[in-house]
Amino acid sequence: MTNDNNSHLTPTQIVKELNNFIIGQDEAKRAVAIALRNRWRRQQVQDSLKEEIMPNNIILIGPTGVGKTEIARRLAKLANAPFVKVEASKYTEVGYVGRDVESMVRDLVETSVNMVRSEKTAEVKPKAMDMADERILDILIPPVRTPVTEQNGEEQSSEDPYQNQKTRDWMREKLKRGDLDERLIEFDAQQPAIGMQVLGPLGGDDMGINLQEIMSNMMPKKRKRRKTKIKEAREILAVEEAQKLIDNDSVQKEAIEKVENSGIIFIDEIDKIAGSSKGQGPDVSREGVQRDLLPIVEGSTVNTKYGSVKTDHVLFVASGAFHVSKPSDLIPELQGRFPIRVELKSLTEDDFIKILTLPRNALLKQYAALLSTEGVAVTFEEGAIREIARIAYQVNEQVENIGARRLHTILTNLLDEILFNLPDIMTETQINITSAMVKNKLDSIVKDRDLSKYIL
Repeated sequence: MTNDNNSHLTPTQIVKELNNFIIGQDEAKRAVAIALRNRWRRQQVQDSLKEEIMPNNIILIGPTGVGKTEIARRLAKLANAPFVKVEASKYTEVGYVGRDVESMVRDLVETSVNMVRSEKTAEVKPKAMDMADERILDILIPPVRTPVTEQNGEEQSSEDPYQNQKTRDWMREKLKRGDLDERLIEFDAQQPAIGMQVLGPLGGDDMGINLQEIMSNMMPKKRKRRKTKIKEAREILAVEEAQKLIDNDSVQKEAIEKVENSGIIFIDEIDKIAGSSKGQGPDVSREGVQRDLLPIVEGSTVNTKYGSVKTDHVLFVASGAFHVSKPSDLIPELQGRFPIRVELKSLTEDDFIKILTLPRNALLKQYAALLSTEGVAVTFEEGAIREIARIAYQVNEQVENIGARRLHTILTNLLDEILFNLPDIMTETQINITSAMVKNKLDSIVKDRDLSKYIL
Protein backbone atom coordinates (compact mmCIF):
# COMPACT_ATOMS: atom_id res chain seq x y z
CA MET A 1 0.00 0.00 0.00
CA THR A 2 1.37 3.40 -0.91
CA ASN A 3 2.30 5.77 1.89
CA ASP A 4 1.46 8.77 -0.25
CA ASN A 5 -1.07 11.08 1.36
CA ASN A 6 -3.01 11.23 -1.91
CA SER A 7 -4.02 7.60 -1.37
CA HIS A 8 -6.38 8.83 1.38
CA LEU A 9 -8.25 11.32 -0.83
CA THR A 10 -12.02 11.06 -0.64
CA PRO A 11 -14.03 10.82 -3.90
CA THR A 12 -15.01 14.49 -3.54
CA GLN A 13 -11.35 15.52 -3.17
CA ILE A 14 -10.33 13.35 -6.14
CA VAL A 15 -12.94 15.02 -8.36
CA LYS A 16 -11.76 18.44 -7.13
CA GLU A 17 -8.17 17.58 -8.08
CA LEU A 18 -9.25 16.31 -11.51
CA ASN A 19 -11.17 19.57 -12.06
CA ASN A 20 -7.85 21.43 -11.97
CA PHE A 21 -6.89 19.82 -15.28
CA ILE A 22 -10.04 18.46 -16.94
CA ILE A 23 -13.16 20.41 -17.86
CA GLY A 24 -16.59 18.76 -17.57
CA GLN A 25 -17.07 14.97 -17.78
CA ASP A 26 -18.41 14.90 -14.20
CA GLU A 27 -19.88 11.41 -14.55
CA ALA A 28 -16.54 9.93 -15.64
CA LYS A 29 -14.65 11.73 -12.86
CA ARG A 30 -17.17 10.42 -10.33
CA ALA A 31 -16.75 6.83 -11.57
CA VAL A 32 -12.93 6.86 -11.42
CA ALA A 33 -12.97 8.64 -8.03
CA ILE A 34 -15.08 5.84 -6.56
CA ALA A 35 -12.82 3.20 -8.17
CA LEU A 36 -9.70 4.83 -6.68
CA ARG A 37 -11.22 5.17 -3.21
CA ASN A 38 -12.37 1.53 -3.34
CA ARG A 39 -8.75 0.47 -3.85
CA TRP A 40 -7.77 2.23 -0.63
CA ARG A 41 -10.80 0.73 1.14
CA ARG A 42 -9.83 -2.79 0.03
CA GLN A 43 -6.34 -2.39 1.44
CA GLN A 44 -7.82 -1.51 4.85
CA VAL A 45 -9.79 -4.78 5.00
CA GLN A 46 -7.97 -7.08 7.43
CA ASP A 47 -9.35 -10.59 6.91
CA SER A 48 -9.24 -12.98 3.96
CA LEU A 49 -12.15 -11.12 2.35
CA LYS A 50 -9.55 -8.58 1.16
CA GLU A 51 -8.39 -10.99 -1.57
CA GLU A 52 -11.97 -11.52 -2.77
CA ILE A 53 -12.68 -7.84 -3.40
CA MET A 54 -11.99 -7.27 -7.09
CA PRO A 55 -11.59 -3.90 -8.81
CA ASN A 56 -14.51 -2.56 -10.84
CA ASN A 57 -12.91 -2.00 -14.23
CA ILE A 58 -14.21 0.89 -16.31
CA ILE A 59 -14.91 1.54 -19.98
CA LEU A 60 -14.88 5.22 -20.99
CA ILE A 61 -16.91 5.79 -24.15
CA GLY A 62 -16.61 8.98 -26.16
CA PRO A 63 -15.01 10.75 -29.12
CA THR A 64 -11.29 11.56 -29.20
CA GLY A 65 -10.02 14.62 -27.35
CA VAL A 66 -12.71 14.82 -24.65
CA GLY A 67 -10.43 13.82 -21.76
CA LYS A 68 -10.50 10.00 -21.54
CA THR A 69 -6.73 9.50 -21.43
CA GLU A 70 -6.16 12.59 -19.29
CA ILE A 71 -8.59 11.32 -16.63
CA ALA A 72 -6.69 8.02 -16.35
CA ARG A 73 -3.27 9.71 -16.34
CA ARG A 74 -4.22 12.21 -13.63
CA LEU A 75 -5.83 9.42 -11.62
CA ALA A 76 -2.56 7.48 -11.57
CA LYS A 77 -0.65 10.57 -10.38
CA LEU A 78 -3.16 11.14 -7.59
CA ALA A 79 -2.81 7.53 -6.47
CA ASN A 80 0.99 7.57 -6.83
CA ALA A 81 0.41 4.30 -8.65
CA PRO A 82 2.25 2.55 -11.49
CA PHE A 83 0.45 3.47 -14.72
CA VAL A 84 0.83 2.50 -18.36
CA LYS A 85 -1.19 3.53 -21.39
CA VAL A 86 -1.41 0.98 -24.20
CA GLU A 87 -3.30 0.82 -27.46
CA ALA A 88 -5.38 -2.31 -27.96
CA SER A 89 -4.85 -2.20 -31.74
CA LYS A 90 -1.06 -2.73 -31.28
CA TYR A 91 -1.51 -6.24 -29.88
CA THR A 92 -2.00 -9.47 -31.79
CA GLU A 93 -3.32 -12.89 -30.95
CA VAL A 94 -0.76 -15.47 -29.84
CA GLY A 95 0.54 -17.11 -33.01
CA TYR A 96 0.69 -13.86 -35.00
CA VAL A 97 3.76 -11.63 -35.31
CA GLY A 98 3.51 -8.71 -32.90
CA ARG A 99 3.21 -7.89 -29.20
CA ASP A 100 1.31 -10.26 -26.94
CA VAL A 101 -1.07 -8.84 -24.33
CA GLU A 102 1.08 -9.99 -21.39
CA SER A 103 3.69 -7.41 -22.39
CA MET A 104 1.41 -4.64 -21.03
CA VAL A 105 1.85 -6.17 -17.56
CA ARG A 106 5.62 -6.33 -18.06
CA ASP A 107 5.58 -2.66 -19.08
CA LEU A 108 3.63 -1.85 -15.92
CA VAL A 109 6.18 -3.67 -13.75
CA GLU A 110 9.04 -1.81 -15.47
CA THR A 111 7.29 1.49 -14.70
CA SER A 112 6.79 0.43 -11.09
CA VAL A 113 10.46 -0.56 -10.67
CA ASN A 114 11.55 2.84 -12.00
CA MET A 115 9.10 4.57 -9.63
CA VAL A 116 10.33 2.70 -6.56
CA ARG A 117 13.99 3.14 -7.55
CA SER A 118 13.45 6.91 -7.91
CA GLU A 119 11.81 7.02 -4.47
CA LYS A 120 14.66 5.04 -2.88
CA THR A 121 17.26 7.20 -4.64
CA ALA A 122 15.63 10.34 -3.23
CA GLU A 123 15.73 8.80 0.26
CA VAL A 124 19.46 8.02 0.14
CA LYS A 125 20.49 11.13 -1.81
CA PRO A 126 21.85 13.09 1.21
CA LYS A 127 24.08 10.17 2.21
CA ALA A 128 25.05 9.52 -1.43
CA MET A 129 26.08 13.19 -1.81
CA ASP A 130 28.27 12.90 1.30
CA MET A 131 29.91 9.77 -0.13
CA ALA A 132 30.45 11.54 -3.46
CA ASP A 133 32.07 14.46 -1.63
CA GLU A 134 34.48 12.07 0.09
CA ARG A 135 35.49 10.61 -3.29
CA ILE A 136 36.12 14.09 -4.63
CA LEU A 137 38.16 14.99 -1.55
CA ASP A 138 40.27 11.87 -2.05
CA ILE A 139 41.21 13.25 -5.48
CA LEU A 140 41.70 16.88 -4.39
CA ILE A 141 43.73 16.13 -1.25
CA PRO A 142 46.31 13.36 -1.59
CA PRO A 143 47.75 12.16 1.75
CA VAL A 144 50.25 14.64 3.25
CA ARG A 145 53.71 13.06 3.63
CA THR A 146 56.13 14.32 6.31
CA PRO A 147 59.87 13.38 6.51
CA VAL A 148 60.89 10.97 9.29
CA THR A 149 64.54 10.05 10.17
CA GLU A 150 64.99 6.34 10.86
CA GLN A 151 67.65 4.82 13.23
CA ASN A 152 69.97 4.00 10.33
CA GLY A 153 69.96 7.67 9.38
CA GLU A 154 67.84 7.25 6.25
CA GLU A 155 65.03 9.70 5.74
CA GLN A 156 61.55 8.21 5.10
CA SER A 157 58.14 9.83 4.84
CA SER A 158 54.91 9.10 6.62
CA GLU A 159 51.38 10.49 6.57
CA ASP A 160 50.44 13.30 8.92
CA PRO A 161 46.81 12.36 9.74
CA TYR A 162 46.13 15.52 11.77
CA GLN A 163 47.28 17.91 9.06
CA ASN A 164 45.50 15.91 6.35
CA GLN A 165 42.20 15.85 8.28
CA LYS A 166 42.34 19.54 9.00
CA THR A 167 42.80 20.36 5.31
CA ARG A 168 40.11 17.86 4.37
CA ASP A 169 37.55 19.43 6.73
CA TRP A 170 38.31 22.88 5.35
CA MET A 171 37.92 21.69 1.73
CA ARG A 172 34.72 19.82 2.59
CA GLU A 173 33.12 23.04 3.79
CA LYS A 174 34.14 24.84 0.58
CA LEU A 175 32.76 21.93 -1.45
CA LYS A 176 29.38 22.02 0.33
CA ARG A 177 29.12 25.81 -0.05
CA GLY A 178 29.67 25.50 -3.80
CA ASP A 179 32.93 27.46 -3.81
CA LEU A 180 34.59 24.74 -5.90
CA ASP A 181 31.71 24.14 -8.35
CA GLU A 182 33.51 25.58 -11.39
CA ARG A 183 36.82 23.85 -10.78
CA LEU A 184 37.74 21.00 -13.15
CA ILE A 185 38.41 17.54 -11.80
CA GLU A 186 39.41 14.20 -13.32
CA PHE A 187 37.77 11.06 -11.98
CA ASP A 188 36.84 7.51 -12.93
CA ALA A 189 33.12 7.12 -13.71
CA GLN A 190 31.25 3.89 -14.19
CA GLN A 191 30.25 3.21 -17.77
CA PRO A 192 26.63 2.18 -18.41
CA ALA A 193 26.42 -1.52 -19.15
CA ILE A 194 25.50 -2.53 -22.69
CA GLY A 195 23.05 -5.38 -22.41
CA MET A 196 20.48 -7.10 -24.51
CA GLN A 197 16.98 -8.40 -24.12
CA VAL A 198 16.42 -12.04 -24.98
CA LEU A 199 13.58 -12.05 -27.46
CA GLY A 200 10.77 -14.53 -27.52
CA PRO A 201 10.13 -16.96 -30.36
CA LEU A 202 8.09 -14.39 -32.27
CA GLY A 203 10.52 -11.51 -31.92
CA GLY A 204 8.59 -9.98 -29.02
CA ASP A 205 9.39 -9.80 -25.34
CA ASP A 206 7.62 -13.04 -24.43
CA MET A 207 10.38 -14.54 -22.29
CA GLY A 208 11.16 -11.41 -20.28
CA ILE A 209 14.75 -12.46 -19.54
CA ASN A 210 17.19 -9.63 -18.89
CA LEU A 211 20.69 -10.53 -20.10
CA GLN A 212 22.00 -7.10 -19.17
CA GLU A 213 21.43 -7.77 -15.46
CA ILE A 214 22.92 -11.28 -15.67
CA MET A 215 26.03 -10.13 -17.56
CA SER A 216 26.60 -7.07 -15.37
CA ASN A 217 26.68 -9.30 -12.30
CA MET A 218 29.18 -11.69 -13.91
CA MET A 219 31.56 -9.17 -15.44
CA PRO A 220 33.53 -6.40 -13.71
CA LYS A 221 32.17 -2.87 -14.07
CA LYS A 222 33.94 -0.85 -16.76
CA ARG A 223 35.14 2.60 -15.79
CA LYS A 224 35.98 5.59 -17.93
CA ARG A 225 38.21 8.56 -17.14
CA ARG A 226 36.21 11.79 -17.21
CA LYS A 227 37.07 15.44 -16.76
CA THR A 228 34.23 17.75 -15.69
CA LYS A 229 33.43 20.60 -13.35
CA ILE A 230 33.10 19.56 -9.71
CA LYS A 231 29.41 20.53 -9.70
CA GLU A 232 28.70 17.95 -12.42
CA ALA A 233 31.10 15.39 -10.95
CA ARG A 234 29.22 15.48 -7.61
CA GLU A 235 25.95 14.55 -9.36
CA ILE A 236 27.54 11.73 -11.39
CA LEU A 237 29.30 10.25 -8.38
CA ALA A 238 26.22 10.67 -6.16
CA VAL A 239 24.18 8.56 -8.61
CA GLU A 240 26.86 5.85 -8.46
CA GLU A 241 26.93 5.92 -4.67
CA ALA A 242 23.12 5.86 -4.45
CA GLN A 243 23.04 2.65 -6.48
CA LYS A 244 25.36 1.04 -3.91
CA LEU A 245 23.03 2.05 -1.08
CA ILE A 246 19.88 0.66 -2.71
CA ASP A 247 18.96 -2.99 -2.35
CA ASN A 248 17.72 -4.11 -5.76
CA ASP A 249 15.89 -7.11 -4.34
CA SER A 250 13.80 -4.93 -2.04
CA VAL A 251 13.15 -2.49 -4.92
CA GLN A 252 11.83 -5.30 -7.11
CA LYS A 253 9.74 -6.79 -4.31
CA GLU A 254 8.15 -3.43 -3.49
CA ALA A 255 7.58 -2.67 -7.19
CA ILE A 256 5.71 -5.95 -7.72
CA GLU A 257 3.64 -5.28 -4.59
CA LYS A 258 2.74 -1.84 -5.95
CA VAL A 259 1.66 -3.33 -9.28
CA GLU A 260 -0.43 -6.05 -7.67
CA ASN A 261 -2.23 -3.68 -5.26
CA SER A 262 -2.41 -0.33 -7.04
CA GLY A 263 -1.32 -0.75 -10.69
CA ILE A 264 -3.46 0.88 -13.39
CA ILE A 265 -3.47 -0.19 -17.05
CA PHE A 266 -5.23 2.16 -19.47
CA ILE A 267 -6.24 0.34 -22.66
CA ASP A 268 -7.01 2.86 -25.39
CA GLU A 269 -8.80 2.11 -28.66
CA ILE A 270 -10.48 -1.01 -27.28
CA ASP A 271 -13.24 -0.43 -29.84
CA LYS A 272 -10.70 -1.31 -32.57
CA ILE A 273 -10.70 -4.95 -31.43
CA ALA A 274 -14.46 -5.17 -30.88
CA GLY A 275 -16.64 -7.37 -33.11
CA SER A 276 -15.98 -10.76 -34.56
CA SER A 277 -13.53 -11.04 -37.42
CA LYS A 278 -14.45 -12.05 -40.95
CA GLY A 279 -11.50 -14.43 -41.07
CA GLN A 280 -9.46 -12.30 -43.48
CA GLY A 281 -7.49 -9.08 -43.72
CA PRO A 282 -5.46 -7.31 -41.03
CA ASP A 283 -8.18 -7.62 -38.35
CA VAL A 284 -8.22 -11.42 -38.44
CA SER A 285 -6.92 -11.73 -34.89
CA ARG A 286 -8.88 -9.00 -33.09
CA GLU A 287 -11.31 -11.40 -31.40
CA GLY A 288 -8.27 -13.50 -30.50
CA VAL A 289 -6.74 -10.44 -28.81
CA GLN A 290 -9.91 -10.12 -26.72
CA ARG A 291 -9.62 -13.78 -25.66
CA ASP A 292 -5.92 -13.32 -24.80
CA LEU A 293 -6.80 -10.17 -22.84
CA LEU A 294 -9.53 -11.91 -20.85
CA PRO A 295 -7.31 -13.91 -18.42
CA ILE A 296 -5.15 -10.83 -17.75
CA VAL A 297 -8.22 -8.79 -16.80
CA GLU A 298 -9.82 -11.69 -14.90
CA GLY A 299 -6.66 -12.23 -12.90
CA SER A 300 -3.71 -14.42 -13.78
CA THR A 301 0.01 -14.74 -13.11
CA VAL A 302 2.42 -13.15 -15.59
CA ASN A 303 6.14 -13.92 -15.61
CA THR A 304 8.39 -10.87 -15.83
CA LYS A 305 12.15 -10.43 -15.50
CA TYR A 306 11.54 -9.17 -11.95
CA GLY A 307 9.42 -12.15 -10.89
CA SER A 308 5.83 -13.38 -11.16
CA VAL A 309 3.03 -10.82 -10.97
CA LYS A 310 -0.63 -11.46 -10.18
CA THR A 311 -3.06 -9.22 -12.07
CA ASP A 312 -6.13 -9.95 -9.90
CA HIS A 313 -6.21 -6.47 -8.35
CA VAL A 314 -4.80 -4.38 -11.21
CA LEU A 315 -7.34 -1.73 -12.24
CA PHE A 316 -8.10 -1.74 -15.98
CA VAL A 317 -9.55 1.39 -17.55
CA ALA A 318 -10.48 0.93 -21.21
CA SER A 319 -11.59 3.62 -23.64
CA GLY A 320 -12.84 3.90 -27.16
CA ALA A 321 -14.83 6.14 -29.45
CA PHE A 322 -17.11 3.24 -30.49
CA HIS A 323 -18.17 5.09 -33.68
CA VAL A 324 -18.55 1.90 -35.71
CA SER A 325 -18.77 -0.78 -33.04
CA LYS A 326 -20.34 -0.66 -29.57
CA PRO A 327 -19.35 -2.16 -26.20
CA SER A 328 -21.79 -5.02 -26.72
CA ASP A 329 -19.64 -6.11 -29.71
CA LEU A 330 -16.91 -7.18 -27.30
CA ILE A 331 -17.00 -10.87 -26.38
CA PRO A 332 -19.47 -11.40 -23.49
CA GLU A 333 -16.78 -12.60 -21.04
CA LEU A 334 -14.74 -9.42 -21.55
CA GLN A 335 -17.83 -7.21 -21.25
CA GLY A 336 -18.48 -8.79 -17.85
CA ARG A 337 -15.02 -7.77 -16.68
CA PHE A 338 -15.76 -4.07 -17.36
CA PRO A 339 -18.93 -3.57 -15.32
CA ILE A 340 -18.74 0.23 -15.17
CA ARG A 341 -19.43 2.12 -18.40
CA VAL A 342 -19.33 5.87 -18.63
CA GLU A 343 -20.17 7.93 -21.68
CA LEU A 344 -18.16 11.11 -22.08
CA LYS A 345 -19.95 13.98 -23.76
CA SER A 346 -18.76 15.96 -26.76
CA LEU A 347 -17.33 19.34 -25.83
CA THR A 348 -19.49 22.45 -26.20
CA GLU A 349 -18.46 26.01 -27.04
CA ASP A 350 -18.58 26.92 -23.33
CA ASP A 351 -16.40 23.90 -22.52
CA PHE A 352 -13.78 25.18 -24.97
CA ILE A 353 -13.76 28.59 -23.24
CA LYS A 354 -13.15 26.90 -19.89
CA ILE A 355 -10.44 24.63 -21.37
CA LEU A 356 -8.63 27.68 -22.74
CA THR A 357 -8.63 29.56 -19.45
CA LEU A 358 -9.37 27.54 -16.29
CA PRO A 359 -7.03 24.49 -15.94
CA ARG A 360 -3.59 24.91 -14.38
CA ASN A 361 -2.08 23.88 -17.71
CA ALA A 362 -4.57 25.84 -19.88
CA LEU A 363 -3.42 26.41 -23.46
CA LEU A 364 -3.52 30.21 -23.24
CA LYS A 365 -1.32 30.06 -20.12
CA GLN A 366 1.10 27.83 -22.01
CA TYR A 367 1.41 30.23 -24.94
CA ALA A 368 1.75 33.20 -22.58
CA ALA A 369 4.63 31.40 -20.83
CA LEU A 370 6.32 30.59 -24.16
CA LEU A 371 6.14 34.19 -25.40
CA SER A 372 7.31 35.57 -22.05
CA THR A 373 10.68 33.90 -22.70
CA GLU A 374 11.11 36.44 -25.52
CA GLY A 375 10.19 39.32 -23.18
CA VAL A 376 6.67 39.65 -24.60
CA ALA A 377 3.43 39.75 -22.60
CA VAL A 378 0.50 38.36 -24.59
CA THR A 379 -3.13 38.82 -23.55
CA PHE A 380 -6.31 37.43 -25.07
CA GLU A 381 -9.45 39.58 -24.92
CA GLU A 382 -12.63 37.88 -23.76
CA GLY A 383 -14.13 38.28 -27.24
CA ALA A 384 -11.07 36.64 -28.82
CA ILE A 385 -11.32 33.65 -26.47
CA ARG A 386 -15.01 33.24 -27.28
CA GLU A 387 -14.25 33.47 -31.02
CA ILE A 388 -11.54 30.78 -30.77
CA ALA A 389 -13.98 28.53 -28.91
CA ARG A 390 -16.70 29.16 -31.50
CA ILE A 391 -14.39 28.27 -34.39
CA ALA A 392 -13.17 25.12 -32.62
CA TYR A 393 -16.73 23.96 -32.01
CA GLN A 394 -17.80 24.82 -35.57
CA VAL A 395 -14.90 22.97 -37.22
CA ASN A 396 -15.45 19.92 -34.99
CA GLU A 397 -19.10 19.86 -36.06
CA GLN A 398 -18.42 20.32 -39.77
CA VAL A 399 -15.22 18.34 -40.40
CA GLU A 400 -14.42 15.78 -37.73
CA ASN A 401 -14.82 15.88 -33.97
CA ILE A 402 -11.35 15.66 -32.42
CA GLY A 403 -12.37 17.37 -29.18
CA ALA A 404 -10.01 19.73 -27.37
CA ARG A 405 -7.14 18.84 -29.73
CA ARG A 406 -8.78 21.20 -32.22
CA LEU A 407 -7.74 24.12 -30.00
CA HIS A 408 -4.05 23.26 -30.50
CA THR A 409 -4.46 23.45 -34.28
CA ILE A 410 -6.42 26.71 -34.19
CA LEU A 411 -4.02 28.49 -31.83
CA THR A 412 -1.01 27.35 -33.84
CA ASN A 413 -2.54 28.84 -36.99
CA LEU A 414 -3.62 31.98 -35.17
CA LEU A 415 -0.21 32.71 -33.64
CA ASP A 416 2.13 31.31 -36.30
CA GLU A 417 3.29 34.72 -37.62
CA ILE A 418 3.96 36.02 -34.12
CA LEU A 419 5.82 32.87 -33.11
CA PHE A 420 7.92 32.94 -36.30
CA ASN A 421 8.71 36.67 -36.56
CA LEU A 422 9.06 37.59 -32.90
CA PRO A 423 12.79 36.88 -32.39
CA ASP A 424 13.95 38.65 -35.58
CA ILE A 425 11.43 41.24 -36.76
CA MET A 426 8.90 42.19 -34.12
CA THR A 427 9.84 44.61 -31.35
CA GLU A 428 6.60 44.67 -29.34
CA THR A 429 6.69 43.91 -25.64
CA GLN A 430 2.90 43.71 -25.36
CA ILE A 431 0.60 41.84 -27.77
CA ASN A 432 -3.17 41.95 -27.38
CA ILE A 433 -5.19 39.33 -29.29
CA THR A 434 -8.64 40.67 -30.23
CA SER A 435 -11.72 38.99 -31.70
CA ALA A 436 -11.15 40.97 -34.93
CA MET A 437 -7.65 39.46 -35.25
CA VAL A 438 -9.04 35.96 -34.78
CA LYS A 439 -11.76 36.52 -37.41
CA ASN A 440 -9.36 38.03 -39.95
CA LYS A 441 -6.89 35.18 -39.55
CA LEU A 442 -9.23 32.19 -39.44
CA ASP A 443 -12.65 33.06 -40.89
CA SER A 444 -11.69 32.47 -44.53
CA ILE A 445 -10.23 29.06 -43.68
CA VAL A 446 -13.32 28.03 -41.70
CA LYS A 447 -15.72 29.08 -44.49
CA ASP A 448 -13.81 27.03 -47.06
CA ARG A 449 -14.75 23.58 -45.84
CA ASP A 450 -12.27 21.78 -48.09
CA LEU A 451 -9.45 24.04 -46.91
CA SER A 452 -10.37 23.64 -43.25
CA LYS A 453 -10.05 19.84 -43.63
CA TYR A 454 -6.38 20.28 -44.41
CA ILE A 455 -5.47 23.26 -42.23
CA LEU A 456 -7.75 23.11 -39.17
